Amino acid sequence: MSAFTKITEKAASFDRANVDTDQIIPKQFLKRIEKTGFGRFLFNDWRYSPDGEPNPHFELNRPENTGAKILIANENFGCGSSREHAPWALLDYGFKAIIAPSFADIFYQNCLKNGLLPVTLDAEKVAQLLQKAEHENYELTVDLENESIFDTSGFKAHFSIDPYWKKMLVNGWDEIEITMQLDEYITVYEKAQ
Repeated sequence: MSAFTKITEKAASFDRANVDTDQIIPKQFLKRIEKTGFGRFLFNDWRYSPDGEPNPHFELNRPENTGAKILIANENFGCGSSREHAPWALLDYGFKAIIAPSFADIFYQNCLKNGLLPVTLDAEKVAQLLQKAEHENYELTVDLENESIFDTSGFKAHFSIDPYWKKMLVNGWDEIEITMQLDEYITVYEKAQ
């Protein structure tokens, strides 16, 4: 995983509530076993018309959202099944952080385990960000080390994250890398058996 400390990136407004994981990455695209390649299928049923052409009315297809790395969504983002492919698709598409009033618990954990930062803010703050991100080239700073979000026009908010996950993200560690840090102890144990 890549380390996440502080980013200043374009933010996309995605004012939808109860976005489930089957909308994030539809089931027909879950056949891959690697973590990459899912971005092109992100929100497939919304992004594309039945004829396969991009839907010009879909939020992420709008020119002002091209290249956004921060997704601002509404409550209960990531509900539904617990597929780990959902954060993989969001990451592969290019998102580094998602801001919403609430997330489904399993989705939230899957994001953290895969290096995607889910930020929970109160609904009023998210509503402000959704409105601001409607404008072209709206940039937002997400500072994980200081647990804050701000922009150049005076918006500022604080968020909380479990210290364990903060340390993991700041260092770019996943759970396997944490285990490998104990390699010396594991080797000693194995030799003693």
